[in-house]
Amino acid sequence: MTVMTQKEINEILEYLEKSVNNLAKDAFENLELEGGFEGVMNFLDNQFDIRLENLLVAKGSSTHHLESGIKNKIIQRKQNIFQEITKQFQN
Repeated sequence: MTVMTQKEINEILEYLEKSVNNLAKDAFENLELEGGFEGVMNFLDNQFDIRLENLLVAKGSSTHHLESGIKNKIIQRKQNIFQEITKQFQN
């Protein structure tokens, strides 16, 4: 497994933020998912995790092989992304 640098992690997180924000915009405009707001948020949460793992695997790593400091950074960034999505789309 490859050791990920802070720069690589930041690039992945920036990409994920844009990707999930675009997905949120599409999902809330269409609201074709069951469960209303919470259903969309659960879908976005799952998509974030799946996309993160896929991006890490493509770079020769995995969430299971990241240092705890990097895992914490990812968790904090994810929370910030989802707080912004909540502010933007919750009525």
